[in-house]
Amino acid sequence: MTSSSKISLSYRDAGVDIEAGDALVEAIKPLAKRTSREGVLGGIGGFGALFEISKKFKEPVLVSGTDGVGTKLKLAFLLNRHDTVGIDLVAMSVNDILVQGAEPLFFLDYFACGKLDVASATDVVRGIANGCEQAGCALIGGETAEMPSMYPDGEYDLAGFAVGAVEKSKIIDGSKIKPGDVVLGMASSGAHSNGYSLVRKILEVAKPDLNADFHGRKLADVLMQPTRIYVKPLLALMASMEVKGMVHITGGGLLENVPRVLQPHLTAVLQRDAWTMPPLFTWLQEHGGVADAEMHRVFNCGIGMTVIVAPENADAALAQLRAAGETVTRIGEIRERAEGEAQTIVL
Repeated sequence: MTSSSKISLSYRDAGVDIEAGDALVEAIKPLAKRTSREGVLGGIGGFGALFEISKKFKEPVLVSGTDGVGTKLKLAFLLNRHDTVGIDLVAMSVNDILVQGAEPLFFLDYFACGKLDVASATDVVRGIANGCEQAGCALIGGETAEMPSMYPDGEYDLAGFAVGAVEKSKIIDGSKIKPGDVVLGMASSGAHSNGYSLVRKILEVAKPDLNADFHGRKLADVLMQPTRIYVKPLLALMASMEVKGMVHITGGGLLENVPRVLQPHLTAVLQRDAWTMPPLFTWLQEHGGVADAEMHRVFNCGIGMTVIVAPENADAALAQLRAAGETVTRIGEIRERAEGEAQTIVL
């Protein structure tokens, strides 16, 4: 008798629970259905997701983006909160493709873990569906990977993929930006999903009570506040006036993101006193001894999206975005760049 005949192993013995995976698929089907929109062909469960581009686009150009949530997930594990990181996942990709003028059409997610916990995974996907509803895009598919020994118990990683479309003639690439144009700053909801390695280091040093009151909320709630999704108000703004440039303030903060839409001869001059830095960032800076320049290079500091418009459109843009429920202020302007000067200056 051979050794192989003495044992009978299953995938479950290897640490993979097929039944749990099937249960998760069934749990998320109604969540995905809530996000359905024109163009979706079929539903969750196929080998590939099908989407038909609307005939409203004459010369559609597809715009794609991918991102994760980063080490903000470590806080989610610590606090056992899994219902909002899915919103972060969607936000990081849809806000990115939005800045090129794209309307997000559909989204896919990748959920990887060592051992699948159906309850927490369902919470994550519920957040993803919530984010897709906020962005107006369909959760059209995804992948769940259970990989024993790859991740510690109770931990997982996320990746998201968004695809949108924009008319070829309406792509926003910053080429129309010129001196005198106005920079508007749209408020962030918090730290969004960037800089959490530094956030966690500061928490390690400061050792605060995460359940203590922090300006009327628990500090934990403030830290886990999901990334704001700017899609709907900005699509409406683009439909009503020319938007010359938009910048999603992610990793790299204000200093490194704004130059991504500027021609080499231009500089954005931002006035630091034009907006109030939220208490979270003041607390992080104080307890971490973080320099101003480092704050502006790591965190959004209260500005999650910037919008660049012609000066004659600035007041109308402010009014429209405020009417849509956004907190937005005029934070700077564009001017000619001096030799050797940085492309974003915060005064």
